[in-house]
Amino acid sequence: MIGSHVGDPPPGLYRTTRPDLLIRFAGYAVAKFVSGVMRLGGDGELPELAHARNRREMLVVRRRNVARDGTVVELTVAAHDGTALPPWHPGAHIDTHLPSGRTRQYSLCGDPRRTQEYRFAVRRTWDGSGSSKEAHGLRVNQVIEISTPRNAFLMPLPGSASRAQRLHFVAGGIGITPILPMARLAQCTGVPWSLCYVGRHRDNLPFLDELSAFGDKVRVHTTDQHGRPGTTELLAGADETTAVYVCGPPPMVDAVRRTVAPGTELHFERFSPLPVVDGKPFEVMLARSATVIQVGAQQSTLAALQSYLPHVSYSCRQGYCGSCVQQVLAGDVDHRDNLLTDEQRELGQMLVCVSRAKPTSAPLVLDL
Repeated sequence: MIGSHVGDPPPGLYRTTRPDLLIRFAGYAVAKFVSGVMRLGGDGELPELAHARNRREMLVVRRRNVARDGTVVELTVAAHDGTALPPWHPGAHIDTHLPSGRTRQYSLCGDPRRTQEYRFAVRRTWDGSGSSKEAHGLRVNQVIEISTPRNAFLMPLPGSASRAQRLHFVAGGIGITPILPMARLAQCTGVPWSLCYVGRHRDNLPFLDELSAFGDKVRVHTTDQHGRPGTTELLAGADETTAVYVCGPPPMVDAVRRTVAPGTELHFERFSPLPVVDGKPFEVMLARSATVIQVGAQQSTLAALQSYLPHVSYSCRQGYCGSCVQQVLAGDVDHRDNLLTDEQRELGQMLVCVSRAKPTSAPLVLDL
């Protein structure tokens, strides 16, 4: 997941003490936030990567279908003893460590004021395989591990950390999950807002029951009734005084990014790998088997590795979480992430979901 952000999160909305200064700083420098935090502690050895920290066991306490066709399940997790959980702001997500060992990131879609639980929703893919099938198989009283929430899709409110006067949300399908708590917050604080919610058909759209309470602030656009929406429909009602938040399929996100007026406050999140920019083909050698893998110009290193090693670890596929880190034994890396510290890069670590070999490099040799 990735986005561009302006400002900082709404201060003091869910607690009486001053907001976390590190989270406020993240609003200005999300790209450097995780590395900065990792440098704050430790024992002098290599800092631990984001995906490995703050894991805790949680109990699945509730599950329900939130789309009429049964393709989206919402899971609610809580601590075994019912104690309060770390606070979060709308736009936050957690790493969910599934029983198979897969790690996937899911946006929190509940209410931050409900401090004893986290809610997240998962859409089952058409082939019913992989992590979505496993998440749908979770049952009440089952134990899973999650991370502490972190936020790369921050929401500054008009009148505090934002120059905008109103908010406009654009959500496509399961992209409603981070948008839903934002809409609740805007409603709670009296900020003018609107939402364009897009999907194939109404039975496929999650949380329509909750959104119906907001009346005409929410416009539902389904392709089976109205055809594929253009940016005019997606951005209806938004002007230069509006902060725009968009989450959904990459084509929709990219269309909004191209269309908004220069200077518009735009925040976005995408649930897909980043496209390769200025890519050149190169080779990767697996040191333990001497296997040489060809990486195409428009292919990620991770995608090429998966053709030989289907179970290689990954999660976000956008250089954010650190799950796909691999050790480089030889070759020059074109680092395209903002997560690894200088120390980690010097010691040969690489995020294979986004980083590549430099054009003049010999084959990258990975400890695989």
